[in-house]
Amino acid sequence: MAIEHYDIIIIGAGLSGIGTACHIAREHPGKSLAILERRENVGGTWDLFRYPGIRSDSDMASFGFNFKPWYSDNVLAQGGDIREYVRETAEEFGLYDKIKFGLKLKNSNWSTKDQKWVLSSVKEATGEEKVVSCNFLVNCAGYYNFDQGYRPDFPKEEVFKGDIVHPQSLPEGFDYSGKKVVVIGSGATAITLVPAMADKAAKVTMVQRSPSYIMSLPNTDKISMVLNRFLPKAWVFKLARRRNILFQRALYLACQRWPKPMRKMFLSHMYKHAPNVDKRHLTPEYMPWDQRLCAAPDGDFFESLRSGKADIVTDHIDHFDETGIVLKSGQHIDADIVVAATGLEVQLMGGSTLSIDNEEVNLPRKMAYKGILIQDVPNYGWIFGYTNAPWTLKCDIGGRYLCRLLAHMDKTGVSVATAVDTGNNATDASVLDGFAPGYIVRAIDKMPRQGKADPWRITMHYGKDKKMLVDDPVDDGNMQFETAASASARESDVLQQARTA
Repeated sequence: MAIEHYDIIIIGAGLSGIGTACHIAREHPGKSLAILERRENVGGTWDLFRYPGIRSDSDMASFGFNFKPWYSDNVLAQGGDIREYVRETAEEFGLYDKIKFGLKLKNSNWSTKDQKWVLSSVKEATGEEKVVSCNFLVNCAGYYNFDQGYRPDFPKEEVFKGDIVHPQSLPEGFDYSGKKVVVIGSGATAITLVPAMADKAAKVTMVQRSPSYIMSLPNTDKISMVLNRFLPKAWVFKLARRRNILFQRALYLACQRWPKPMRKMFLSHMYKHAPNVDKRHLTPEYMPWDQRLCAAPDGDFFESLRSGKADIVTDHIDHFDETGIVLKSGQHIDADIVVAATGLEVQLMGGSTLSIDNEEVNLPRKMAYKGILIQDVPNYGWIFGYTNAPWTLKCDIGGRYLCRLLAHMDKTGVSVATAVDTGNNATDASVLDGFAPGYIVRAIDKMPRQGKADPWRITMHYGKDKKMLVDDPVDDGNMQFETAASASARESDVLQQARTA
């Protein structure tokens, strides 16, 4: 049976995949394009997660695509709204007929001889094997395991008579009315779950080993609401997007440059919003932005604490018993339901393998080039967003860069583009070095590396990245370009050397 071949294949139909596909469909309408998606819907993360209150910590103006304004008076985006936004965008750009749903990618192999990627996948619903090929492959599969979240084993949890669930597997409409709920964790998911569950639950208790920084943000963009009375909506959106990007960047840089004063400011902010809470429950041990800040829209998390509907306990879990949790201090917390908001399992490329001429690529030994390509891997894009700003900002300029790279290849008549380190830039630092949430620390050895200097250094700086990806020359001395003839000749030379060695 003939293998379906495309100019470009994108892995994943979430925000990154759909956003990148939109850029390519618009800039290169003549190229054949397919999107492989394991799930049966678009949305990726936002289709998978359905727990109470699911939302983004990023504002809608900068979290949405630059080419498709997201008009709303609300600041933070709810999970259902994000799913609808991705679906609407895919329909608007005519992408639905290009998506192959239900396919789990197993391996992507680059053939130097044939100058193409061959992708092996399986239709999960039927077990049917599916093989497709392409000239250029773009990975937009994110960086965590969709099958399961990180869930440590708790001592004696088997004797607990209630339910222990992970937010990643919580179904939409999960009934917790009138129940005593314990949320384990202190990250963004826990900060979202606590106020969302507090109204219906009998009581919500957040058990944390250490506190996080939590920032109360207004969930209504009053500035834009006023400006909309006088200016076109498109102008107001651009102003809001620019304003929010600058604010986020300034906040991050201030935390990096003046960590102690910024820590003092955040602590004062949290103490003020929860005056009835023991300060030790709101005093993180790390500096701001060593981990991502948690957002509380309209201070909902703090309100749930002030109202008495929720509380915080800072301690370590000793063991479970039939009716709840016993802490190291000896305190017992009654529970009907325990939600283990204990983090994610990092998994690159959706759990598939990447190989060149049937030899697996060792990603932790490779550097990321401009945060978009992988060293020594031909015709392969890797969309990986920001951890200190909205994920999609990097996805947007990354998609624009890939369009520029494809245009350069067409213009110069080359068929293969590979990022090559010509300056001995390798280091031991991962692409997320300095970012220290538990799920990243656990997976640091799985990540690609970053280099000593640009374009191998990861900046997490939107302004610098935008210049590098959108304005700087594509052929910057770090890219190796080959025509079909030159690549074929090189392959012949390699084979001849192997025979005579």
